[in-house]
Amino acid sequence: MPLEAVFREEWGRVLASLVGYLGDFDKAEEAAQEAFAIAAERWPVSGMPPNPGAWLVTTARNRAIDVIRRERTLAEKIPLLPVPEAAVDELDESVIKDERLELIFTCCHPALPLEGQVALTLRALGGLRTDEVARAFLVSEETMKRRLSRAKSKIKAAGMPFEVPEAHRLPQRLDAVLTVIYLIYNEGYGGRVDLGAEAIRLGRLLTGLLPEEAEAHGLLALMMIHHARRQARFSGEDLVLLDDQDRSLWDMRQIDAGRAVLDQALLLGGRGAYVVQAVIASLQTHEPINWHQVSELYRRLVELTGSPVVELNRAAALAQAGDPVAALRAVDGLDLHDYLYFHSTRAELLRRLGRKEEARAAYGRALRLATSTPERRFLTRRLENI
Repeated sequence: MPLEAVFREEWGRVLASLVGYLGDFDKAEEAAQEAFAIAAERWPVSGMPPNPGAWLVTTARNRAIDVIRRERTLAEKIPLLPVPEAAVDELDESVIKDERLELIFTCCHPALPLEGQVALTLRALGGLRTDEVARAFLVSEETMKRRLSRAKSKIKAAGMPFEVPEAHRLPQRLDAVLTVIYLIYNEGYGGRVDLGAEAIRLGRLLTGLLPEEAEAHGLLALMMIHHARRQARFSGEDLVLLDDQDRSLWDMRQIDAGRAVLDQALLLGGRGAYVVQAVIASLQTHEPINWHQVSELYRRLVELTGSPVVELNRAAALAQAGDPVAALRAVDGLDLHDYLYFHSTRAELLRRLGRKEEARAAYGRALRLATSTPERRFLTRRLENI
């Protein structure tokens, strides 16, 4: 496995273990970064160890201990004896398997503002860079740096415990935890498959911890159904829209498994936003797709969330159902002028209505906002074909 892939896969696990061990986000991040840097230097020469995650955790802990010793505060700040280098292979998956979930619940402490909770967990668990977290929130990198700094400082100052809360307190943090996992998955949906798989793994852990929470099952079902179509979403570096996807590339076993999780959510009485989105995702795997039903479900989702992005999706479904005029009217009423998909959706509607010059302008605006190669290639082709 390439070093970069190992680092992406192991970052969340290593950092979670270190935060629990040290009780300090900043020290944990510094130690993790040092361990990854040492690995990048040594592994190409000596070879990758049999258990790279354990090696990274052990190395990072030892580096952190060295720093704390130099600060002469070892007795107060280290609750455990250091793991000796010889025991690295004994630090197996079981030692740190649930610490990522504990870290999510730590980050999602109700004393933090919701945006701080989500941003901090994306940075810590997903291993996203600050600019990637900023993009998920549609804010500047500097704004996100300040949010992350405030969240870390508040956790440290308040001495918030690194633990899953008592059972009666779990629902208080559930909304933020679901949002965190959903945003991690969204980053994966854009092409970072490792994050998509990590979000699904976290979703399974969450439904195991909270088996009666319908929205947790709804989110897991949504992610599983979408993830099952990932191979068909790209052809090389080209983005492929739903209507043009090769359905033989879909993982039907995972779609069926996702539908089974959705059935469980519905049996639990789920009617919330994630359950509705999972129903929409399930409908979009049918042939033919009932776009009238999909647009009605998006209308329900707008009522639940008040989100202009959801309203944009409802407009796209209206167009697919055969009413591009109503769809364009809905889109033009939205304040999403810095959002790529606002302009690409509007461009497609204008193209369908024969308003070619306006469509070209809208596609051009979308192209200027595009950040990934598949998006740019797709929009360039659309622009050239008007």
